[in-house]
Amino acid sequence: MPAIWNPTLSTASSEFRIGADARPLTVVRSRAARRMRLSVDPRNGTIRLSLPARAGLKAALVWVEAQRPWIERQLGRLPAPRPILPGAEIALGDELLAVDWAADRPRAVRRDGSRLVVGGPEDALSGRVLRWLKREALDVLSRESREFAAQAGVEIGRIGVGDPRSRWGSCAAGGDIRYSWRLIMAPAFVRRATVAHEVAHRVHMNHGPAFHALVADLLGSDPAPARQWLRVNGAALHWVGRGS
Repeated sequence: MPAIWNPTLSTASSEFRIGADARPLTVVRSRAARRMRLSVDPRNGTIRLSLPARAGLKAALVWVEAQRPWIERQLGRLPAPRPILPGAEIALGDELLAVDWAADRPRAVRRDGSRLVVGGPEDALSGRVLRWLKREALDVLSRESREFAAQAGVEIGRIGVGDPRSRWGSCAAGGDIRYSWRLIMAPAFVRRATVAHEVAHRVHMNHGPAFHALVADLLGSDPAPARQWLRVNGAALHWVGRGS
């Protein structure tokens, strides 16, 4: 098993097999770890094994196998893959858009009411729709960020989108803000609450009472329901485009 080690943290990659299916197994060593721990990432199904620095790997993998029933239960609770295929429906804020594909149409994705009209080879359909969603996310999130920044009386820097696994947004001390492009598929109240949260960090680079009060003021409502929605439904957004 290949591994790259350093004095404080090391990782190695393997796999956990369930019949013909193989799931990534990431082994992480840390001096801070006091015992072995297992977790399953609901965003991608990766299994993570955390180990104390001096724990034996062979014994740890035997322990992982003993935890197979627990791992299989966690994997069984993962969101279902949602491939982008002809006829699939994709949430865009508070709307549902149907993927309307025909091979003889132009390849560029265009929106026509409640349809995403697209052509070209079917095996490239998913990639084209995902790129369209990312462009839409950048446009909408940039516009809303500047709207909230004007409301707060602050300057913001560059706006970007990516596909992080652990954050829906981040604000750098210099004013640059990045978002998960997948927010474009969340309800509008969830997306806007996330934008208000990041813009509020231009005033308060912490999560104290004044920060939370500013978020609510910018949003004009309590952001707690948006946070709850992401806790319950956020992982499923990471499965859009999988399995296609």
